[in-house]
Amino acid sequence: MVFLSPILALTLTALSTFFIFFLAGVDGFGAFYVLFIEPLSTQYNFSEMLVKAAPLMMIALGLSVGFRAGVWNIGAEGQYTVGAIVGGAVGLYFYEVEGFWVLPLMSLAAIVGGMLYAGIAAFLRTKFQVNEILVTLMLTYVAILLLSAMVHGPLRDPDGFNFPESRLFHDSATLPIIWEGTRVHIGLALAVIFSFLTYFWIKKHISGMQINISGIAPRAAKFAGFDENKAVWLSLLVSGGLAGLAGLLEAAGPVGQLVPHLPTGYGFTAIIVAFLARLNPLGIIFSSLLIALTYIGGENAQITYDLPSSITSIFQGMLLFYFLACDVLIRHKIIFNFSKNINHE
Repeated sequence: MVFLSPILALTLTALSTFFIFFLAGVDGFGAFYVLFIEPLSTQYNFSEMLVKAAPLMMIALGLSVGFRAGVWNIGAEGQYTVGAIVGGAVGLYFYEVEGFWVLPLMSLAAIVGGMLYAGIAAFLRTKFQVNEILVTLMLTYVAILLLSAMVHGPLRDPDGFNFPESRLFHDSATLPIIWEGTRVHIGLALAVIFSFLTYFWIKKHISGMQINISGIAPRAAKFAGFDENKAVWLSLLVSGGLAGLAGLLEAAGPVGQLVPHLPTGYGFTAIIVAFLARLNPLGIIFSSLLIALTYIGGENAQITYDLPSSITSIFQGMLLFYFLACDVLIRHKIIFNFSKNINHE
């Protein structure tokens, strides 16, 4: 029955959304069509769903590794932002320099940037036992402010009339399009490849097994001789590196430059993606598509029914809530005990 939990959660979320639309005086059936069917009915909407799924997939893969190890990286949004800054800075440094090596160099820089930023939390956790939840979350705001400082300062377009944005990346620093006539880029293919690589790493490699055991049974991992600090470092570096790469996918893909509003909440939404897939790398492929669908459907609902932008967040939040609730209620039995033990002396 546990495998039916995502389907049941999705059904309950759809019914709740229908009820919310009814209370708001909106045609429930029409809104349901706009949210869930229309994004799949046209090439443009479907391709935009794939564009949004790519960074979500990449970030969620890294988070799933950390969550398996019991390392709670909540600041992927910050690592995503730093990866975009570092990778984008490399592309701008080689502005108008043609070469197939520019984009791989930008990707490597983005991965290293995300890893170093996540490494701050790993160092504080292993050296001083500082909670990584607080550190990664607070560093997110530092990264967003850093991006704003960069596009207002050193990375600002000199010909941009003082607008806070960088130059547009040139062709060698832009992700190749894999679906002609759309914005679907090679980053989607990379995310799918990384999903399979992560799956086989977790299932087949000794370090992947260490990650699993460290999260499921920490004491057993210690008795087996596994180093807890190594698991913390490994999981945070992997999640930081993939989040950094996701940031570059967004900057060098659909955005095409560095702008202050580049962080769009993907780092936080990817947490929902990871849990909906039960931290399974292959399941993340499908859950990222589902969450990307809510983004496109939410945007369509805003235009068609003049709904607020928060409709997307409401749907995503309900989906996670119902999924966790279904998991708990399916796995555990609730017993109400109204009896009272009375001790008589």
